[in-house]
Amino acid sequence: MVKTNYLLDTLIKISAYGNGASEAIDVAFERIAEIDKKMNARADDSEVTAVNKEAGSQFVKVSPDTFYVIKRGLYFSELSRGKFDITVGPLINLWGIGTDRARVPEEQEIKNALSLINYKDVLLNEEEKSVMLKRPGMAIDLGGIAKGYAADEVVRILKERGIKNAVADLGGNVYVIGKKPNGEPWKIGIQDPFNIRGDIFAIVEVWGDKTLVTSGVYERFFEEDGKRYHHILDTKTGYPVENGLVSVTIIGDSSIDADALSTTVFSLGVKDGMELIESLPGVDAIFVTANKEVYLTSGVANYNFKITDNSFILKN
Repeated sequence: MVKTNYLLDTLIKISAYGNGASEAIDVAFERIAEIDKKMNARADDSEVTAVNKEAGSQFVKVSPDTFYVIKRGLYFSELSRGKFDITVGPLINLWGIGTDRARVPEEQEIKNALSLINYKDVLLNEEEKSVMLKRPGMAIDLGGIAKGYAADEVVRILKERGIKNAVADLGGNVYVIGKKPNGEPWKIGIQDPFNIRGDIFAIVEVWGDKTLVTSGVYERFFEEDGKRYHHILDTKTGYPVENGLVSVTIIGDSSIDADALSTTVFSLGVKDGMELIESLPGVDAIFVTANKEVYLTSGVANYNFKITDNSFILKN
């Protein structure tokens, strides 16, 4: 049973097999819609928008869902020393990448936005499940982590309903349960970052409960004066990250963690990104550079990684 839907600003496809698969997928989609409604920073009535509106003035009570995702986001903001920062909202809003008002901002506008970005200025009240941003103009954006949380929730729902074989694809966040109905591992294609979504350059084999999350320059971008500007913004410079990488794929067990790590590691670059991933248990990464060189962390060998487009060169 395969069903698709458009939520979280992306096309979502869930394939599940066995008794009750159709109903399980429907419940999963309801759950994704609920998460989207709470955490979409661009919706007028989301919980994240409510927190942002009260920046600098008061705490806002949020659902356990949103509180958990913000807290996890702060963990990765700390782990990456701010390379991944959930208070990047002012910068995202300024560039408008992925909207019809995308533009290259003025230098002063970028400086102003950067001055509002600091994850340490997010205050949490654990008992009340409430959140406050210290300074007016600050804004949380959970775009780099909410999809991962939704993928984890989809898997939880499918498994609770007895589904043993499934794939959930939340536009770049893939999660597999078990094996294919015929007992073979799932073959998951890795997006070719130089081509449109759906074109692949490599394949990995995964089974059990595994997630693959890719972040890359091909996802959302615009062009101005012949230069391409992608959506992964550097919280130090205020411009799109430029470090020779075009995509990073994380393989792990938790999609919320892999989602945050894909952005973090992309921002860190190959060398520092590799070091971070090798220091974390149960997580691996595939790096692709602008000149089509591919770098793998040590555990990727377990997934039978195979390049299918020989214009890409495996470097390690």
